[in-house]
Amino acid sequence: MSTATADSVGRGSKPSKASKDHKKPTAAALKGAIQLGIGYAVGNLSSKPDRDVLMQDFSVVESVFLPSEGSNLTPAHHYPDFRLKTYAPLAFRYFRELFGIKPDDYLYSMCNEPLIELSNPGASSSWFYLTSDDEFIIKTVQHKEAEFLQKLLPGYYMNLNQNPRTLLPKFYGLYCIQCSGVTVRVVVMNNVLPRAMKMHYMYDLKGSSYKRRASRKERIKSSPTFKDLDFQEMHDGLHFDPDTYSALMKTLQRDCRVLESFKIMDYSLLLGIHVSDRKPLSRESRCDSRKGQKVLYSTALESIQGNAKAPEPVADDDTLGGIPAKNKDENLLIFLGIIDILQSYRFIKKVEHSWKALVHDGDTVSVHRPSFYADRFLNFMGSTVFKKIHPLRGASSRRKKNSFYVAKSASQEFLSPLKEEKKDEKKAQSLDNLDGNFYSSSKQPDLLPRVSLESTGNDEEDIENSEARRASSSTIALDDPLPSLSESQSDSELDVYLHHTDSPREPSWS
Repeated sequence: MSTATADSVGRGSKPSKASKDHKKPTAAALKGAIQLGIGYAVGNLSSKPDRDVLMQDFSVVESVFLPSEGSNLTPAHHYPDFRLKTYAPLAFRYFRELFGIKPDDYLYSMCNEPLIELSNPGASSSWFYLTSDDEFIIKTVQHKEAEFLQKLLPGYYMNLNQNPRTLLPKFYGLYCIQCSGVTVRVVVMNNVLPRAMKMHYMYDLKGSSYKRRASRKERIKSSPTFKDLDFQEMHDGLHFDPDTYSALMKTLQRDCRVLESFKIMDYSLLLGIHVSDRKPLSRESRCDSRKGQKVLYSTALESIQGNAKAPEPVADDDTLGGIPAKNKDENLLIFLGIIDILQSYRFIKKVEHSWKALVHDGDTVSVHRPSFYADRFLNFMGSTVFKKIHPLRGASSRRKKNSFYVAKSASQEFLSPLKEEKKDEKKAQSLDNLDGNFYSSSKQPDLLPRVSLESTGNDEEDIENSEARRASSSTIALDDPLPSLSESQSDSELDVYLHHTDSPREPSWS
């Protein structure tokens, strides 16, 4: 921090002119000033009445000077004199209330014990601090990132109102500390990876392939953070049950569309994997911080549960809100969240993408226009990282096949007696017809009767015979009862004939 300037934040910055006249604050002094400043800001805010958030509240910046000897408004302290700026205090108070964070709990988490410094696996120069109760992350941000977040607040406010269950970062406060010529801007966020759970694998995933492999320096760490190409080499995807997979992908899709609407890109998915089958931590060495969980929707499982009511935190719950998954024969717990969303597609990013596209494939670099970035990110997560567990197709096919055979055999058993009855009826009917010496036309009443084509040589007689045949073959004029039949045949034959013409023909079962 000794190299920071008044216009930028974090490590890797040049000293300002004003800093030459002051002794650089130590890291411990700077952490103490951050805690004291946040404590003062939250305590001072409690005296202000609650009211609705107005549009002008998002652009408010409150500033106060805290000398080491104290003043009428500020307490005395043993750190160097510093100035505190609090951005949009009423808006951030609303965000904390939305996630169920009480002012006393927030103060206790931030100020009760010293902050824990974390390593930074990314390419940025940010510092990360973790509160002792494992609830909050404090991250240093650059001036342009703090400015972008403040402009983002109205849209962020609207999105959280519509959907508090999200994998996007949850911001709880934005502050600026100016101490001995050093300016530090910090943002308070939710902690994605609980320290109480051993993370056997950690990944920073973007969905791109250009330079997406962990460096040698990162690999030799005790808990390295790998990248996209490393994941493809080390895992064959993380498998979820269909409902969990659907909820996870819907949440990611919704969040990516929100980021796209804000023209945000170059964000990452921070993924922590705990292998449940490996030797767990002893209960004595586990952190008890999550037993009294203070923040709503803070775990990965709560963030993807949609509209379903989240279960109450359980004191002895060893999952700590992880999402159950499988990789081959291993049972896993997944912890995840979207990080680094304060990168907008500004002019400098467009130039960076154009320059990299000249040297490499433009679609493989991480910097890209927001719409393409979101689609590539979702495609990589939904097809390579997260996969759906499908039921065994062979077993289901066998069950369907067996049920088909059972139904078929039952239908055959039911239809076979009907077939026999129909055969007997037809056989008896055929014997009765043989006794009557019918013509073929009377045996098949649905066909025209046989007509003789022989001529008698007399035209008048032929005409009379043809008219008589037409009258005898008519099935509509029943007033003339079949004159072509003899009287002895007409009664019995007419009954059979009408029986066949009035009822439809029965289908053959044989």
